Amino acid sequence: MLGAIAALSGVARAEEPRKVTEPSVLRESAEVTSVADAFDDDDKFDLHLTLGFQQTWKSGKVMRESNSDLPQFSSGGYVAGNQSVANYSESTSRLNTRADIGVYKDIALVLRMPIILSNDRKLEATNGSDAHQSVILQGAPGEQLFSLPFESPTRSGIEYFAVGLDVAPMNQQRDRTKPTWVIGVEGRFSVAEPMHACTKAPNLNLPANAQFPQQSCAYPSDIDRDGVPKEFRESPTSNAYLDGTNFNGHRDPGVSRGTTGLQVHTYISKRTKYIEPYSGFEALFEFQNGSSDYGATDLQGSLVNHPPFQGTLLGGIAVIPWEVRDQFQRIELDFRASGTYRSEGRDYSPLFDALGSSDAPSLRRPNYAAFNCDHPNTCNVGGTGTSVANTSSEKVYTTGITDVQQHGIYRLSAQFTFQAGEYVKFNVGAGFTAEQGHVITLDQPCNPDFSKDPGTAGPCHSSGSKGTPAATGIPNPNYRPVIDTPGRRFRFDDGTLVDAWVNAIVMF
Repeated sequence: MLGAIAALSGVARAEEPRKVTEPSVLRESAEVTSVADAFDDDDKFDLHLTLGFQQTWKSGKVMRESNSDLPQFSSGGYVAGNQSVANYSESTSRLNTRADIGVYKDIALVLRMPIILSNDRKLEATNGSDAHQSVILQGAPGEQLFSLPFESPTRSGIEYFAVGLDVAPMNQQRDRTKPTWVIGVEGRFSVAEPMHACTKAPNLNLPANAQFPQQSCAYPSDIDRDGVPKEFRESPTSNAYLDGTNFNGHRDPGVSRGTTGLQVHTYISKRTKYIEPYSGFEALFEFQNGSSDYGATDLQGSLVNHPPFQGTLLGGIAVIPWEVRDQFQRIELDFRASGTYRSEGRDYSPLFDALGSSDAPSLRRPNYAAFNCDHPNTCNVGGTGTSVANTSSEKVYTTGITDVQQHGIYRLSAQFTFQAGEYVKFNVGAGFTAEQGHVITLDQPCNPDFSKDPGTAGPCHSSGSKGTPAATGIPNPNYRPVIDTPGRRFRFDDGTLVDAWVNAIVMF
């Protein structure tokens, strides 16, 4: 059948020798290793502009560990993560804009700016969890961390602005004995407001004489949730919380991750007749910005004070079943599989908004960044002093960003590309991603890497020789016992993500 179609349509088969007069556009590699270039024969300049739309749907289950002896929550007093808390759902509509500018032969400058049109997140009760909220979502005795259902406000704006460079040191179309190999690097910069923990509906349980209305996106230091951060109360002349000249007591939900990212990638492909197998590697490193809610990075007690890093291995095959060279037309089918390792790090979990906007005092009260001896030189062996919080040290508030366990992410995708002519092509695709179950409140109480001085150890001590307490480190100011203690931790299971996209590319 393929032979008959080729004979009728004048299709140039991939294995046929290329004539000198044939257009050079179809010498391009598969989409994954295609690089815009310049000063190449008669093609002095390349500019590819892409406009695309992507829709993603993410879902999963939020679970909580239990150390209860009740059979419906645990078994035999052991820690078990079998409490169903909520079903999590998130939908994102994204506009993808991109420009590939040819700089020289097989060298391209790449500019990207994903724009989130809408991002909605929701937690809904599951398996009757709403009827047991006081138990399942218990914080300190007598308090509840948050309520179900829980809905975040709709977020929108520029996700990040990216500047990158792609280089192809080897190109099969220039030397048919070699594969096409692309190396690239990309910087990602947050230009929009970083995400802040919010609830869609403000909590109206306020005193009647409250000076400010309840805020749905309160400052972490706004302990009373009345719209006034503690720093503003203590220093009303400070401009840290001023909007122009007037304090507005409110924060925008934000949309960016509040990080600066460095992404590196490399792909290699080799076409044989109608197929072009390829493989590649990607790595993403993120570093929090000072304006984000990640908080200080120089606190000694913090065990994890950075966003997660991730590495991805991918492989796939591009199938080119049809191309008409004299009309600059081609069809490509791309089938891809990838596996990603995401390291432990402080991240925006499915409970980011719920925990960060909680009214529970156990989460609202600040932790102090350091401890010291209540009476100097009395906390050593045989002393009578006690290690207490240093009230002059930095205050660390709950922002909703938590220590998230390392986990794997696995993805399958397919894409159809149609090059309609010399200057335009379209692609449409879909993907399915599975996320390995992982703990999303994983912080530890002590950092053993620093001073073992009993005066600064606070609760970080154990029984030493002859029953004398021995320091085991210093307290971690990010640790919150109500969510980080084994038996009270939250986890995310059965995470899946489905996405679909369509792109239009014009090529000059």
